[in-house]
Amino acid sequence: MRNRNFRQYYGKPRRNLSLSARRGLGRKVRRVRDIPQNVRDILLRLEGAGYEAWCVGGAVRDLLLGREPGDWDVTTSARPEAVLSLFAPHALPTGLQHGTVTVGGGRGVEVTTYRLDGDYLDSRHPDHVTFTASLREDLARRDFTVNAIAMDLRGRVSDPFGGREDLARGVLRAVGDPEKRFGEDALRILRGLRFAAKLGFAIEPDTAAALHRCAPLLGRIAPERIREELLGILCGPDVLPVLLDYPDVLGVFLPEVLPAVGFDQRSLYHCYDVWEHTARSVAAARPVPVLRCAMLLHDLGKPETFTVDENGQGHFYGHWRKSVEKAEAILDRLRFDNRSKKTILTLVERHDAEMPLSERAVRRNLARYGEETVRLLLEVKRADNLAQAERFRDRQRLIDQWETLLAMVLAEGSCFSLKQLAVKGNDLLDLGLQGPAVGKCLEELLELVMDGELPNDRAMLLAYTKEKLL
Repeated sequence: MRNRNFRQYYGKPRRNLSLSARRGLGRKVRRVRDIPQNVRDILLRLEGAGYEAWCVGGAVRDLLLGREPGDWDVTTSARPEAVLSLFAPHALPTGLQHGTVTVGGGRGVEVTTYRLDGDYLDSRHPDHVTFTASLREDLARRDFTVNAIAMDLRGRVSDPFGGREDLARGVLRAVGDPEKRFGEDALRILRGLRFAAKLGFAIEPDTAAALHRCAPLLGRIAPERIREELLGILCGPDVLPVLLDYPDVLGVFLPEVLPAVGFDQRSLYHCYDVWEHTARSVAAARPVPVLRCAMLLHDLGKPETFTVDENGQGHFYGHWRKSVEKAEAILDRLRFDNRSKKTILTLVERHDAEMPLSERAVRRNLARYGEETVRLLLEVKRADNLAQAERFRDRQRLIDQWETLLAMVLAEGSCFSLKQLAVKGNDLLDLGLQGPAVGKCLEELLELVMDGELPNDRAMLLAYTKEKLL
């Protein structure tokens, strides 16, 4: 797979960096005040006790990029027992075998001793660690250069592997030998794709080649960890080039996507093969996990249902059924929660279904799926259409009309659920109905109200029930 994104960005300054971020990529950081007070207090106490102490990892990277950092991590020359003693009783030995102590309440700050990692026998965790007095040695074991930058309390930066230069050029590069980095911890393969999708960075060619070569190691990673990294990739603003360039990597744990790669749809509606259509539809959807998962899975059934008519046009009759089967297997394999699974499968099942432009159709869809899922389904249809041939984008207007009609139906307070029905079960019990007949009668009344044959008026519904249903 060629790395399309690399030539676009490599060797060029990042155009989306703010002036303050560009200054932060210089010799000394000027935004030390942005380090949270609790982190500054930790650095100050460690330094006051005679130890080295630095902020490290993603928070430093984001600070240099002018982004809002998330979790803050500290690395120090102090041994774990010294850290525990300095910060008692507000320190917890959360990972002593790896030199990590969590300081402070709530989310806390992880403080880890400079270390060298031993062998990664399971392609995920070192079998042992050795503490070192060298910050450079500690940074050398990290995954990517942009994450191997440290910053102290005064804003002084330690960057032995060129991370700031890579940040300025928008490049993601492994520290040292990329194949060794990925062999140590295979999850770094997906972390690399997530960073590329999140930051819009190009993956440096040697690092990209190692990603492809080492991809089979992902078979040793727990499905829950793969799921979380996959969601991070899918919800990244630059997900499109990642999906287009690395389907073989995803195919290690999602083999169902591989038949879609390069599959010519031979359709007037589609100017892209199945995989590129899928990738573009993912990118066209809002970065909401269930939405982007649905777009990833919605057409996986196409290769198995492909037929060609007498005019040479391709068709995929009933492909949604196969897509649902494959989607369900994937969601189970990656251990999605039941609520997300139900929503995603509904969106996959209904992505290609006709939705007549009528109040009746709106009410029936609301009754069956609920407002939240109906809105998501409209977004699925919009993203699906945006990834088709441009001359068929007029379907966007139909989706606009459906959304307008939906808003009108909701604003009118239209009845589309038993909860909204003016007649309740006790009303029917008073009329003499019993057992299953009560529920059946309520459902029939709801159908009549949704179809506009009866108003949602208690007196009129009871009158109809006495006359027609008793």
